[in-house]
Amino acid sequence: MHLFNLIIVLDKNEEKVLMCYRSKDPYIGKYNLVGGKIEEGEDYLESAYRELYEETGIDKARISLRHFMNFEWLPIDMKMMVYIGKLSQEVELKEEIHKLFWFSLDENFYDLDRFAGEGNIGHMIEIYKIHRNKIIKD
Repeated sequence: MHLFNLIIVLDKNEEKVLMCYRSKDPYIGKYNLVGGKIEEGEDYLESAYRELYEETGIDKARISLRHFMNFEWLPIDMKMMVYIGKLSQEVELKEEIHKLFWFSLDENFYDLDRFAGEGNIGHMIEIYKIHRNKIIKD
């Protein structure tokens, strides 16, 4: 099975979400959440923290990630673990490959011309909004 993680990073006021602008496939030219491949034998949560640090410079001291949901695509033998976390303080972002941007949570993440994921990003953000108090613990 091909394993990946995806990370929903919220600013400390829970008004914005961090996105990367894809400069290569998949989803070249679209905004996506940060994340990446889970290495064989790697702990899933540790993999999310590793990818988050590599792509943004955000470390464990500034965010606490929580397992949020999974997606599984059986025909292509792929599974994605989705994590969510709120920053505890302002951070200076350090881009690895893709440029990073903050988007308002009121953005239309279902706009398939701008955002990756075939609408899944919009779905995840809406689930967060509906169940915020159960998902993010202050």
